[in-house]
Amino acid sequence: MTTIGERIRELRAGWMTQADLAAAADVSLSLIRKLEQGQRHTASIGSLHRIARALDVDLTALLNKPASMPSGDPNSGVVAIRNALTSVDSLLGEATGEGDPASLDEAARVVTYAWGSYWGGHLEALGTLLPIGLAQLRATARAVDSPTAYELLAQLYTVTRCTSTRLGQPDLAWLAIRNAVDAAGRGNDPLLAAMVRSSVAHQLLTQGRYDESLTVSMHAADGIEPSGDVPAAHLSAYGHLLLMAASAAGRNMQEDHAVDLLNTSMEYARRIGADRNDYETSFGVSQVTMQTVDVRVVTENYAEALNAADRLPKDTRLPVVSRARNLYDQALAHTRLGNDQRALDAVLAAEHMAPDMMRYHTLPRQVVAELMQRGKTRRLRDLARRLGVAN
Repeated sequence: MTTIGERIRELRAGWMTQADLAAAADVSLSLIRKLEQGQRHTASIGSLHRIARALDVDLTALLNKPASMPSGDPNSGVVAIRNALTSVDSLLGEATGEGDPASLDEAARVVTYAWGSYWGGHLEALGTLLPIGLAQLRATARAVDSPTAYELLAQLYTVTRCTSTRLGQPDLAWLAIRNAVDAAGRGNDPLLAAMVRSSVAHQLLTQGRYDESLTVSMHAADGIEPSGDVPAAHLSAYGHLLLMAASAAGRNMQEDHAVDLLNTSMEYARRIGADRNDYETSFGVSQVTMQTVDVRVVTENYAEALNAADRLPKDTRLPVVSRARNLYDQALAHTRLGNDQRALDAVLAAEHMAPDMMRYHTLPRQVVAELMQRGKTRRLRDLARRLGVAN
């Protein structure tokens, strides 16, 4: 696996000097030099986004995320998901036979199973489920033409967005979430519509469009701001949108603003009491604490990140994907602070928890690559081999 520095050098070769790139990306020349010379193996997410924009490439071109889900079945994998998202049904005025309508109960089971597979980290199973499910739920919405059918379709498009993002397919993710917005608009649930916009904000976040992500999150939050006695699901949706805004502010290096949003979100979490999962989105003290770790990591405040991690409730009911992602953050913080053994332990724990997910995530490979430069134990070498990280 080539390093980030090697890919930067390849992408700028022939048209930009190191100094040109540093100026265009608003990062230090020293950072570019150290990355290309292998003295550093990664940088903050914000810096990498700026470098990618200066090189006019998507961040995945630097991170080398897997761009495919190998499969011998033409009806499964990234290509099948792409075909499902670019269906021509609407141009023909009728279903083409690729999907048969289901009852609303059956459609709901498809959505539940898809989300369960995603939160369990089973991305490869979704390579088969999503293409079939999208065709079926589109046919169902066309046949039933009820708000509930479109709300279910919006949820399946949203899990498709999440899956496509994990697979390093930002264009597919954007297609999916725009379709989710349209479908949610034909439903009757304002909280669902707001949570779909949270997914839009997350997609903008992955593209380095932090200002827009913050704006979308806050606009959606303003639209459902609780007033008086409202259900816990309403408080949860609002608190989650504040968390999304905090993530955007943190990545935009607006740490004080991010912390203010985190504190407000924690007030709502404590008001609710227990961790909840509404609209397939976790919210509660555990989620706010986990997001605090993330914000501290992206703002390079690693000691505070680990302090926050220590406050994570031991009985958390966060899904596997979220807990694994939190371990990646902790591993990076430990790496930056020189706690190599604890960093390795965190990555191994995440691998044990969600092995499928790790194959499609960049952060653990970055951590392992950096640890390999400082010493090679057998456990580390074995992990590097499994992740495809060069010695």
